[in-house]
Amino acid sequence: MALTRTARLALGAAGTVGAVVTAELVTRLIGDPSQVPPATTVLWRAAVLAADGGYLTQVADTLRAWFGGLLLATLGAVALGLVLNATPWLNDAARLVVELLRPIPSLALIPLAIVVFGMPSQSKTALVCYAATWPILINTLYALRDVDPVAKDTLRSFGFGPVSVLARVSLPSAAPFVATGVRISAAVGLVVVVSTELVAGAGEGVGGYLMDAQSGGGRPDLMLAGAVWAGLLGMLVNAALVAAERRAFRWHTAQTGEATP
Repeated sequence: MALTRTARLALGAAGTVGAVVTAELVTRLIGDPSQVPPATTVLWRAAVLAADGGYLTQVADTLRAWFGGLLLATLGAVALGLVLNATPWLNDAARLVVELLRPIPSLALIPLAIVVFGMPSQSKTALVCYAATWPILINTLYALRDVDPVAKDTLRSFGFGPVSVLARVSLPSAAPFVATGVRISAAVGLVVVVSTELVAGAGEGVGGYLMDAQSGGGRPDLMLAGAVWAGLLGMLVNAALVAAERRAFRWHTAQTGEATP
């Protein structure tokens, strides 16, 4: 039996509270609070950070790099997917290149990005774009291949050209799956941008804050509080994209069920 949205939210809240209580008990009873602060201390520090203007500025830096890279990846991957789907010989030629580049970790390209772009903000955007391109591209290609050929042939029989078939059938059918790829890439992009800031962010963004909290004697409570906000950013971004997907593709969710966060 499918759970209602309220029941799912209640179970999620119960799981979160249970995890916090477990972490609190383990830290106080077994661990060393001076090395790993209790969960309540971390949550309090995270709440204080919400009113810290300096930290919010760093969060904005992270979000700008993330959004810029994700936007570029979405536009580029969808356009490339359309081209590859329309030209089978080019798709066959590019398949090996895609399979070669896709597994390369974005963090391994940090030195190259620094040399090519110089500025940390541009390097972060480029690495997010690289990492976010692959889920969107793969979803776009598979979605376009699964478009109902009968629907396309029907439009062609009525005299519609390739552009009309693409706009009226292929893109609307593929759009929900492309949106899923964007949602996956959004989470990947956040991981990449924070990780890049940790390694080569020059003190910028959430990753730069984590590095500053770790250095100078170390403040594990502040470091973990920053990490909590990084997780919350990911959760909020995913929730926003799921809500947008449900609203934009109601016809699709009516056929297949609600989009799963």
